[in-house]
Amino acid sequence: TTATKIARMAVGYWKTPTEALYIKRTDSSQVYQLEGLPFGTRGGMDVRHVFPSDGEYKFTVRNLGVGTYIPGEQLELSIDGQRVHVWIYTDMGTAAGMNSAGDGQLEITIPVKAGSRSVAATFVATNYRPSLDVAQHFDRKSLENGRVRELSNYPVIGALNIQGPFNAKRPTDSPSLRKVFACRPSSAAEEEPCAREILSVLTRKAFRRPITADDLEPFMAFYQTGRRSGTFEDGIEQALRRLLASPQFLVRTEREPAELAPGETYRITELELASRLSFFLWSSIPDSELIDVASQGRLSDPSVLEQQVQRMLADSRSESLIENFAQQWLYLRNLDTTAPSQTVFPDWDDELREGFARETELLFESIMREDRSVLDILTADYTFLNERLARHYDIPNIYGSHFRRVPLGPELDYRRGVLGHGSFLSTTWVQNYRTSPVKRGVWVLENILGTPPPEQPPDVPALEDIEVEGPEGILTLREQMALHTTEEPCAGCHKIMDPIGFTLENFSADAKWRTIEGGEGGAPIDAAVELWDGTQVNGPHELREALLQYSPQFVRMLTEKLMTYALGRGVEYFDMPVIRSIVQETEENDNRFSSILLGIVKSAPFQMRTKTDAKEVVVPVNSRSGG
Repeated sequence: TTATKIARMAVGYWKTPTEALYIKRTDSSQVYQLEGLPFGTRGGMDVRHVFPSDGEYKFTVRNLGVGTYIPGEQLELSIDGQRVHVWIYTDMGTAAGMNSAGDGQLEITIPVKAGSRSVAATFVATNYRPSLDVAQHFDRKSLENGRVRELSNYPVIGALNIQGPFNAKRPTDSPSLRKVFACRPSSAAEEEPCAREILSVLTRKAFRRPITADDLEPFMAFYQTGRRSGTFEDGIEQALRRLLASPQFLVRTEREPAELAPGETYRITELELASRLSFFLWSSIPDSELIDVASQGRLSDPSVLEQQVQRMLADSRSESLIENFAQQWLYLRNLDTTAPSQTVFPDWDDELREGFARETELLFESIMREDRSVLDILTADYTFLNERLARHYDIPNIYGSHFRRVPLGPELDYRRGVLGHGSFLSTTWVQNYRTSPVKRGVWVLENILGTPPPEQPPDVPALEDIEVEGPEGILTLREQMALHTTEEPCAGCHKIMDPIGFTLENFSADAKWRTIEGGEGGAPIDAAVELWDGTQVNGPHELREALLQYSPQFVRMLTEKLMTYALGRGVEYFDMPVIRSIVQETEENDNRFSSILLGIVKSAPFQMRTKTDAKEVVVPVNSRSGG
């Protein structure tokens, strides 16, 4: 079913109208221009939609049922950056929001050419005047239950619905058609040779190796079936359906040499190495150049392999390594489910959540693409901000939705490296409102030092999320934690975890810098601790310096994480000699990112296997390698 849908969208055309609904998160603020949308616009949403045919499509824009009418407010619809329609936003009250007859929605039907296109619905920004009233204006304008909603906020877009095609026509041109049709027959006699040429190119990509005439026969049979009942394009569509459902496409097969006994090691083939490399760096199939090099038996040459790695890292497809590995290693995916109390953190919104993740991704990308020391993950004297995130961090003079590199001077030393990023700080809190020194300490142990604490003993009571009264009044969080760690077996682990977390207590649960716990009238924050090794530390700067004393440990941990990602399996005890050698070579090369990456790619675990009793090993294509 999936293969049929993809093949039809790629080379055929959809005759029956379909419907797609894109919903904006309800904690989106939509106050400023979104990155990727034109200047002079405000809020809205930008989605990528596949139009399967040339035809007419119906676009429906709905609001979130909040916002105040602004005379002259306009809402525009654009496709691939070109404005196609403008509505006048109607004053129908917050319940209807747009039009009473349309029940809070605006509609337009327009012709669109087939292809994958960017569709944006956004307001035309007509007024940047700052508010003159005395009420505090929060960044999040559209709150789920309205407990902190302003009286004068902007209307916002809640959903975009796309229906169609109507009066569908077969497309004559689209990006996918240009990729699929390597030739076009001009006569009936040219159709079958052209179909064979098209399917040869597609099958070579799908199978990730050179192909034979026998490989093509099943797909040519499907082409002929489709051609007899339709057009040349229908025949190619039928063959593509069969190709996308082929086991050789859906799984990666690494055959074991028959002459070897079980338990013996062997080197994988060059083509299998090409697939491992491609799925590691691109999370996708190898391209023609990589297949050609492997087919010629040159990929195992260390110099050629290094050239290919450098070429692939420079390719835009390496963005998947940034997104997938960084999100897994640094828990960026947890941000999607992070939703703190809107009463305690009224400035929190989806733009802030996305900004936290993007800041960390861009830091990792700069280290990878500039081949910097991996220790910059802890020490980088720069970060990446847009206006929304800079305002949250109280960093002035940053405007617009575009993320840009921002130097961190001495006054912002506490923001250096990932320990000052909201992506880490905002996912290590408890019960929606307070920080968790334990979670922050565990995060550092696991992701910086690679030394996770022991499992929690059974039946250990949790720290209560209430104010505890002491002889001299309400106890601070640190004093409450001290009560939690006075007895074994808790104290043994908490003496390692808690001090790390306490050095970061100046960061609130939403990553803002503070000096007082609990707001105005609260107790001053004490970030001075003694770490597990006896080092006296006060605050994030001194914690960072203390962690740098264990930089080989950090490089080893990162190497383990990256090798796990590359192999598609956990690192075992027999991998440790290789990891230690990679760490040593990396240290000799100023801890550059490329040293770790090339060390993994050239290593025996990445290029070799141990024979099992099975005749072949089958690996899902979404795994990083056949490891």
